[in-house]
Amino acid sequence: MSDKSRGPAEREVLILERLKEHGYVNVSDLSEWLDVSEVTIRKDLQKLEGRNLLHRTYGGANLRDPYVRDRPLDEKVTQHTEEKRRIGKAAAQLVADRDSIILASGTTMTQVARHLRGTSELTVVTSAMNVALEVAHLEDVEVIMLGGMVRRTSKSVVGPYAQEMIREYACDTLFLGVDGFDLEHGLSTANAPEAHLNQFMIRAAQRVIIVTDSSKFGLRSLRRICGIDAIHRVITDKAVDDRVVSYLKEQGVYVDVV
Repeated sequence: MSDKSRGPAEREVLILERLKEHGYVNVSDLSEWLDVSEVTIRKDLQKLEGRNLLHRTYGGANLRDPYVRDRPLDEKVTQHTEEKRRIGKAAAQLVADRDSIILASGTTMTQVARHLRGTSELTVVTSAMNVALEVAHLEDVEVIMLGGMVRRTSKSVVGPYAQEMIREYACDTLFLGVDGFDLEHGLSTANAPEAHLNQFMIRAAQRVIIVTDSSKFGLRSLRRICGIDAIHRVITDKAVDDRVVSYLKEQGVYVDVV
């Protein structure tokens, strides 16, 4: 489909039609399809975003609101369940005997905990009550539950008590879930105290593994946790955009697609 005589208005109509059809468009595909430069496409997307008709992301745009609000755990647990199960299983397979790990809060973290069976002399430090309950009955696993103020939405603790406790530990690996994963903004969550605790967890771990389904990419939430330079590995599902995977690998982040 090539017609260099198309003006900006006609291009914008075509871009919006494709966006409504697919839910996502990327700059390189639009450039080839409309036979204009990527610079021109980016300007078109910028204008459309200015009119609140789309939300730009790394390399493209989507129809979703990129800003994530805090949602109850009971609501999150019903979304992307199969993807979270695969991600949790893959994450658990990275845990070895005699490891010490930190499991942050979130529904994907429940799946990580659920697949830890068979690991011996394991120490699990967590802020999430649902995670602690998943591993508390396992033999040869020591569970350390952080203390603090309980967040009803996430069934996890936050605050200065939890921060002081995690400062006393030096662990092998942190498994961290996020509400938003934007390649420019970094990793974020909808709750500021939880983001602060996550930062303490990052400092307490030798390596940081992000476990998140692909729906979180391109999104931002209220409080930034860290940049991509603070993480070592990402485990996500097969619906992740190839450009996201390529970018992360260029930044030195290992990516598992499961």
